[in-house]
Amino acid sequence: MLVVFVLMLVIEFYRLWQKSFRKTFWLIFGMVLRHKELYDFTGATYLFFSSMICIAFFPPEITFFALCFLSLGDTSAAMIGLNFGKRKYKNSNKTLEGSLACFLVCFIFALCFKADPVIALIGALGATLAEASKLSIDDNIKIPVFSALLMTITGIFV
Repeated sequence: MLVVFVLMLVIEFYRLWQKSFRKTFWLIFGMVLRHKELYDFTGATYLFFSSMICIAFFPPEITFFALCFLSLGDTSAAMIGLNFGKRKYKNSNKTLEGSLACFLVCFIFALCFKADPVIALIGALGATLAEASKLSIDDNIKIPVFSALLMTITGIFV
């Protein structure tokens, strides 16, 4: 994974430094990229980085839930928040409805896959708090790392 990640970083830096490569990259992958990713790393690079961190430092079950919380919780927060969100947090584009969707999806998912209910609850809360936070760290890093850390700490005491 480390070799692939280094290759991804080389491509990312080359893309950011070389205008002609950036245009070619955008032509090929532009349909799946957000506009902000034109001048920043792609979400895939952040996801790969957080996956490596979780795999290296957390147990497999915790890593599984943390990465699923990112894919399912963040997606549901965005879909529900954008389509049904009415109550925005102060100075943020995040909504209470999106956060509730994130929490419910993460919690129910963890329970369906036989996680300890307390660990599932803490992990879902951690993913939700990370998703709703104003930290300027990409969600693809915040959500899995923070939820995995909380689930690991909770597992020590439960």
